[in-house]
Amino acid sequence: MRFEWTGKRVRAGVAVAVLAAGMAVLAPAAQAASLDACVANIRAQAIKAGVSRATADRALSGVAYDEKAVRFSRSQPEYKTPIWDYLAFLVDEERIADGKKMLARHRKTLAGVEKSYGVDRYIVLAVWGVESDYGQFRGDFHVPHALANVACNGRRAKYFRSELVEILKIVDRGDVKLKDLQGSWAGAFGQTQFMPSTYRRLAVDHDGDGRRDLVNSVPDALASTANYLKKAGWVTGMPWGYEVRLPKGYKGPSGRKTRATVTTWGKRGITHLDGGKIAGEARAGLLLPAGKTGPAFLVFKNFDAIYSYNVAESYALAISHLADRLRGAGPFTTPWPTSDTGLSRAERLRLQELLLRAGYDIGEADGRVGPATRAGIKQAEARFGMPQTGRPGRKIYEKLGGR
Repeated sequence: MRFEWTGKRVRAGVAVAVLAAGMAVLAPAAQAASLDACVANIRAQAIKAGVSRATADRALSGVAYDEKAVRFSRSQPEYKTPIWDYLAFLVDEERIADGKKMLARHRKTLAGVEKSYGVDRYIVLAVWGVESDYGQFRGDFHVPHALANVACNGRRAKYFRSELVEILKIVDRGDVKLKDLQGSWAGAFGQTQFMPSTYRRLAVDHDGDGRRDLVNSVPDALASTANYLKKAGWVTGMPWGYEVRLPKGYKGPSGRKTRATVTTWGKRGITHLDGGKIAGEARAGLLLPAGKTGPAFLVFKNFDAIYSYNVAESYALAISHLADRLRGAGPFTTPWPTSDTGLSRAERLRLQELLLRAGYDIGEADGRVGPATRAGIKQAEARFGMPQTGRPGRKIYEKLGGR
């Protein structure tokens, strides 16, 4: 925008306002030009790496600035989910019931995958359940466009450029159609959410159609997950771990990486839940996800294999627990150390409906608890004289009328 000065004095505040308005108009155009230039550079990089021009053109045409993807890539979550909340919505009755239906429907495939890779079918099924709700949810982003945005505007540009090139190679090989690449802002996609580089290394064609299709082929997705876990060190026949009882006033070591034989843990006073002695030469760590007053677990090498899938102990525990529930086991015996337990997915959705009914502007009730829902919870907590946490817990749920 061009400014014409008339010779009259212009107050500084007005000048700043005019300049700011001009910048606001110019910023989107400059932003678009910068993105276009970056995407063109990535296109050239992909073609140089062997991607066909046709695929590169189709995949990268029409890339527009995606504020949400860029924001996710630049920020760390401000809200830390308590372990009892995390388990409550990832291992709820709905996911257990759906998993048992999928176990019956895909029994033959799961048995074949277990035989081929030696990985417990219930663990594979649990990964599928947590990652995409057994294929029902694939993600909110068109992956090539999201990756282009974070490669050009986010952190770790080199890494995301590489992942974008990898996903274009997947399309070029004919494994997955471009229109089916729906996933996360960071590039994970498919029924068990593989990053493109992981896809290249570990995806397998289990249904024998000549393509490694983790989007539309359940056999390929489940077998690829088993292959991942096998390569991550899964030991056939070994459990992930099990819940144990700590002695009163336990002051010994703990931590997933602090390993000792089961017999050694037994000598430290740790027992089975019924008080029976534990023994064995397998090496395990003592996991205390909520401290010494909550549930305690001895975890083995297979827990580490699950951990590698998403590099979080809470995630590995959710997968492990869901697998046990699908197998027929009950909830953990030791309660979580809280008087305000977590909510299932159905209860989270109901909480949002209750907030909307009470007049709190949280947007749409979709079961996903984001910043708007947490802001609404804080307002409701203030109204009831509760500490303002923004947490979707049972106390605020019941205060609003949830049952």
